[in-house]
This record gives sequence, C-alpha cells and structure tokens, in this order.
Amino acid sequence: MAALLTPELKRAIGKRSAPITELVTAREIRRYATATSQRQEKFLNGREAPPLFYARFLKEIPTLDRMIHDGRFMDDLLPPLPLKRTMAGGCETTYHRPIRAGDTLTGVFTIKDLYEKEGASGPLIFATVELAVTDAENRPVVTELTTRIFR
Repeated sequence: MAALLTPELKRAIGKRSAPITELVTAREIRRYATATSQRQEKFLNGREAPPLFYARFLKEIPTLDRMIHDGRFMDDLLPPLPLKRTMAGGCETTYHRPIRAGDTLTGVFTIKDLYEKEGASGPLIFATVELAVTDAENRPVVTELTTRIFR
C-alpha cells in the first residue's frame, strides 16, 4: 500500500484549535434537557447539564458556506486529507465532574493521531481528535477522544 499520509500531513499531529469559552446558563441547560427528552429534575430545572451537553455547547457555529452536502461541516483543524468520505470510528469520554449552571467552560481540540490502514475495500485514514474541556480554574471537566475514519 502506498502511503497516503505524507510527512506534511503527519506534522498536523499536535495541532490545537483556538479555545472556545462559554458561560453555561440554566436556560441553555433547560433548552438542551427539553430537546433531548431528559426526565431528571436536576436537568430540567437547569442546575446540572445532561452528560452530552458539552458536545454541542462548545462546538463552533458554522456559516452556511462551510456546510457540506449531508448537513455537517468540516472544521479547519484537520488538514485536507486525500480520502474524503468519513464515518465514525469511535468515541471515548471521561467525565471528571458534572457541568453546572454558572460554569465557564473552555474547550480545546487537539489532533492526537493520524494513521492509515488497509481495509477490505481499500485504504483508510484514521484521525483521532481530543476535546479537553476545562473550567475557569483550568480544572478538567470532560475529556473526549473521537476517531473519524476517512475512506
């Protein structure tokens, strides 16, 4: 198999996004809790955020010109890769503490790994990205490791 990941592409490992900082409000928690059909009172009253709240709360809001055909948008963190079709490769999340109304959260995305394998239908590129969410005192709140597979 000829290498698809050039040394230039591999140099992207370690690249970090600009920090995204947001204040968590009870209203945002209540909106998310209602939209995701939560039943626990602590979520519905906005005191504590449901487990996946951070996943959309700390994502960039893209402009329409950055959307792709399936309604997603490609972020600028990963370099343009030679394979364009993507699928989910897995997600591992560590919750260090609950997210509460009044928290100021900062999220930073970091490319942790880029590697390739040969699949049954051809070459695959795996991109692993970490999202580190911290509070105002820089203490960890959530750490998420996501892998996307390009084919």
